[in-house]
Amino acid sequence: MSDETRPSRTAAVIPAAGRGVRLGPGAPKALRALNGTPMLIHAVRAMAASRSVSLVVVVAPPDETSAAEVKTLLADHALPERTDFVVVPGGETRQESVKLGLDALPPGIDVVLVHDAARPLVPVDTVDGVIEAVREGAPAVVPALPLADTVKQVEARTDGGPELVVATPERARLRAVQTPQGFDRATLVRAHETVTDNVTDDAGMVEQLGVPVVVVPGHEEAFKVTRPLDLVLAEAVLARRRANDGF
Repeated sequence: MSDETRPSRTAAVIPAAGRGVRLGPGAPKALRALNGTPMLIHAVRAMAASRSVSLVVVVAPPDETSAAEVKTLLADHALPERTDFVVVPGGETRQESVKLGLDALPPGIDVVLVHDAARPLVPVDTVDGVIEAVREGAPAVVPALPLADTVKQVEARTDGGPELVVATPERARLRAVQTPQGFDRATLVRAHETVTDNVTDDAGMVEQLGVPVVVVPGHEEAFKVTRPLDLVLAEAVLARRRANDGF
């Protein structure tokens, strides 16, 4: 089968090695429970809910013990049979972990999603929208929402004192970026092989290559669980889903 007729295959890489200290003491952030199920499992299910995703690579904390624990965790929870799952040890930084996840991808994967384990409730329509945009030719795609709040650029201080406002960016031109971020595989691999700066997301690495990144609509339920209040909100979203959908 030629490249022109071969169906495009999609894999999702989920870096899940962070401690999540802002959530307070306890298990690593990805293993915190939502409705009795670890956040990581919710995130994996969110990726596997897309029929386009044939493989999910979970990047565990760097030690082999943690990787084994994550493998057991995946085995203990019901996941779609049509999707394959791989667990690999990660690196010391998120960027290193994503690169190790990319290295674990088999041949034949053309589209790669990178998804935060801390965004466990992203709807499948958002996942599919990102994948579709990449398949239609965009080398890099991010889901994002318009900002509700006015944003100020400040002169940052580390001593806790008042910070001076230096600019007010035009809010209409700003977006709050979410995940999964989607990429043409070759583009993302090149970014990780080329960009050495410590960046906050993979799309930022692709931007540094001079490659265009496009935005598709995000979703309010794809928020990042970072602080204790976010856990409360996530539980409320799950309760609403159970009431509306019966699960």
